[in-house]
Amino acid sequence: MANILVCDDDKEIVDAIEIYLSQDGHKIFKAYNGEQAIEKLNQGDIQLLIMDIMMPRLDGIRATLKIREYSSIPIIILSAKSEDSDKILGLNIGADDYITKPFNPLELVARVKSNLRRYTSLGSINGNGKYIYQVGDLIVNDETKNVSVDGESVKLTPIEYSILLLLIKNQGRVFAINQTYENIWNEEAIGADNTVAVHIRHIREKIEINPKEPRYIKVVWGVGYKIDKQA
Repeated sequence: MANILVCDDDKEIVDAIEIYLSQDGHKIFKAYNGEQAIEKLNQGDIQLLIMDIMMPRLDGIRATLKIREYSSIPIIILSAKSEDSDKILGLNIGADDYITKPFNPLELVARVKSNLRRYTSLGSINGNGKYIYQVGDLIVNDETKNVSVDGESVKLTPIEYSILLLLIKNQGRVFAINQTYENIWNEEAIGADNTVAVHIRHIREKIEINPKEPRYIKVVWGVGYKIDKQA
């Protein structure tokens, strides 16, 4: 299975998560502040990080910002704060998913599986059928999982890649926010508007010359998002 790094200043929570995920076959590495998380991430082969927000020395927000400077590893933010503003902050700084405390162990395991599946897919090679999609100067190669714009490679997180692939494979089709969420997260879309919007904004910042006037990912107001056949 996967090597998972769990970072929380509450050792009991770290130990509990280790029990849940070890039963699913994963190997767990432990850290108790952001500095330790970055150190362990740089030392070993880690496939997913579960990170608390409120921690001493280096909190989860600043640690995630530092990690996103060089790594697209899936990051699940774990926090006692459940307000939408906190969830959006976590997504804005590069997290892929968000779980609030107290959490359901089955939900945690399911979200870990979902994020690992996307990460594994992003790093794998699939040679079956058509796998190169292009609109204008935007090219997505679903065999190598490479995205390029104007010949320059673009680094996306697994969630961002999955959303872009969904839209470019279905050029001209408008996906409602709920449709997009359910396709990517494989769960019912409840309060998904902000989550999808944040990831769309991140993708635009990476593939558009001017994200405020997007050439590729267009919004259809009151409906959803699409990529036109001719950008």
